[in-house]
Amino acid sequence: MNFELMASMMSADYANLGQEVRDLDEAGIDSFHIDIMDGRYVPNYAMSLNDLKCIRTLTDKPLEVHLMIEHPSKTIGLFTSSLNPGDTIYIHPEAEYHPSTTLQKIINAGLVPGIAINPGTSVEAIQMMLHIVKKVLVMNVNPGNAGQMFLPYLRSKFEKLLNLKYGMEFDIYWDGACSGDKITEYAPLGVKGFVVGTTLLFGKSSSYAETIASIRRMEF
Repeated sequence: MNFELMASMMSADYANLGQEVRDLDEAGIDSFHIDIMDGRYVPNYAMSLNDLKCIRTLTDKPLEVHLMIEHPSKTIGLFTSSLNPGDTIYIHPEAEYHPSTTLQKIINAGLVPGIAINPGTSVEAIQMMLHIVKKVLVMNVNPGNAGQMFLPYLRSKFEKLLNLKYGMEFDIYWDGACSGDKITEYAPLGVKGFVVGTTLLFGKSSSYAETIASIRRMEF
């Protein structure tokens, strides 16, 4: 079973960010997940545009930029101009008056359009946008902080999205409280990728190469 692993860079060691990126790259991470928060859409500040630009210079792997900011349409050009073709930008539809317009700007810039949906956002609320996005990032915790517990009632959301997926052209990704048992349960169902942070990847005694290899060896 093939699945993608995205490193949640808000959990990285910022005193050694360059080495962190190089080590993760060499260890076989598939992409780098960058959470940008404005302190308004979510009650926290996380990574910045400068962090994004720095990581972009350190790796050729794809970047996934998760914008947890109000009205991303106002500043989307700052992010699209800092990325390479094929990188991804996720927006939260609740943060925008007309999210489809912002998604079109992402598409026009040659990037991959994605939406992130909060635990309290229904599939029905975003169903029309599924026709234009390529990725759906399902938040299994409330956005804003790392290290939260998984909300078990979200399984029905994955089931609905997986049923819709076969009639459209989007892939489903997991973000938040990603443990090994969640990968072994949801990857075979069709979830394509998992954002890994403090639960599985960062702060462990083993190297990134050893940790990533052990995740990929999980049996299904």
